[in-house]
Amino acid sequence: MSALRVTPGTDPSQLHVRISPLKRRHLRQVLRIEQRVYPRPWSLGVFYSELGHRDGSRCYVVARVASNVVGYAGLLFSDHDAHVTNVAVDPDWHRSKIGSRLLLTLARQARAGGARSMTLEVRVSNHAAQAMYAEFGFAPVGVRKKYYENVEDAIVMWVHEVDGEPYEARLGAIEDGLPGQTTWEGLA
Repeated sequence: MSALRVTPGTDPSQLHVRISPLKRRHLRQVLRIEQRVYPRPWSLGVFYSELGHRDGSRCYVVARVASNVVGYAGLLFSDHDAHVTNVAVDPDWHRSKIGSRLLLTLARQARAGGARSMTLEVRVSNHAAQAMYAEFGFAPVGVRKKYYENVEDAIVMWVHEVDGEPYEARLGAIEDGLPGQTTWEGLA
């Protein structure tokens, strides 16, 4: 029996996605994704700066399929809030639930870090991301005018009471609905 060749477009039920802390060795692949998904991508220096915070105020993770980084996400802690800094998935891997796995990881890391609420900004034109965030309980609370490239507005979204059992039950239901297999490595 031959091994399944995992490539973009592989049936999501056949995927084994590994989520682990973002390390410097991942940055070349992360920067490739960054260049593909953002008109104004973060530089290598910005990622080095974010990874340099050793005070527990940041959490960055990558999603890998086989040896390929297919997505990454970040979280910034501030008091009892956690701010999602980014969730990015290689466009070749869209519709494989990579973003959901990454956001699930961030939500659990936020809970482990003592967050009570989570927040993020999303482009008004990114309806797919808005739908994913809504599944996680995020609701729109405002708009930041011309937030992206000084052109496109951002919707500000929050979810509260992420530290409670009902939210953990929501996360469990999301995890149960993910296709394929997810392994979390090296995370609290």
